[in-house]
Amino acid sequence: MSNGHKPVLLDEVIEALNIRADGFYIDGTFGRGGHSREIIKRLGPKGRLLAFDKDPDAILSVENDLTQDERFEIIKGSFTMLMQHVKRHAVEAQVAGVLFDFGVSSPQLDDAERGFSFRFDAPLDMRMDPTTGQSVADWLNVANETDIANVIYEYGEERASRRIAKSIVNARNENPITKTSQLAELVRQAAPSRKHDIHPATKTFQALRIYINRELDEIKQALPQAVEVLCTGGRLAAISFHSLEDRIVKRFMRDEATPEQYPPELPIMPDNTNVRLKLVGKKVRASKEELALNPRARSATLRVAERC
Repeated sequence: MSNGHKPVLLDEVIEALNIRADGFYIDGTFGRGGHSREIIKRLGPKGRLLAFDKDPDAILSVENDLTQDERFEIIKGSFTMLMQHVKRHAVEAQVAGVLFDFGVSSPQLDDAERGFSFRFDAPLDMRMDPTTGQSVADWLNVANETDIANVIYEYGEERASRRIAKSIVNARNENPITKTSQLAELVRQAAPSRKHDIHPATKTFQALRIYINRELDEIKQALPQAVEVLCTGGRLAAISFHSLEDRIVKRFMRDEATPEQYPPELPIMPDNTNVRLKLVGKKVRASKEELALNPRARSATLRVAERC
């Protein structure tokens, strides 16, 4: 497995997808290919796997075992392009399974130069695709204080967002904020954590990463596309790593699995015509055995649904 990366909930994902040897599958978040490689192992000659990732490093990590496999294709780009490429393959409503593993990957966190982590002194970037768009540093040095506070509160659920934003604006008036260490220290001074095992900058870094990459917006765009492309009995599996992601997934699946209700005084049965998904089991969390090997899996939540 590339770079020794451990994909979270691997066995649970493979079971959830209920893989058919001749099925067409989509891995919307290739990362370092841990899930993709296990899916490919279970496909026959007619099976296919289409993968997506915005990160150039993820694309480069595709090794000979996959690049030489005619059943596999990877697209450099967002999983919001899912429908576009399904149409290119002419498999609308024929996809047997779609997997999303949302959020930042371990290799991205561990690469200091990407600027995702406050553990390293590095350029304050955080873009999933560092070749395009605005970095966190670029945005922080031009955004107004209110916008900064709103982003940190909305995407980080950080109650000290106003104090942190004020500290950032005051500091940048003296010197531009360009390093992860600068931002982490500003947050620590503005809102020291009461929990010694959690860095005070954790929520702020999460918020800025989500905002700069439009992560929640992309999830909201991709989930309906996934349902559209699935065949009857096809599975949608989504792994979330924090409450904001999981809330979107949970509500979407619940809404797609709930018949339209009418006021109880009307003699009309619930309308099942709009039900497109059936929930499969309850949410799944990492086992004790997996957590012992990969502590980062502790916040992972897997939800699964099946196309009606």
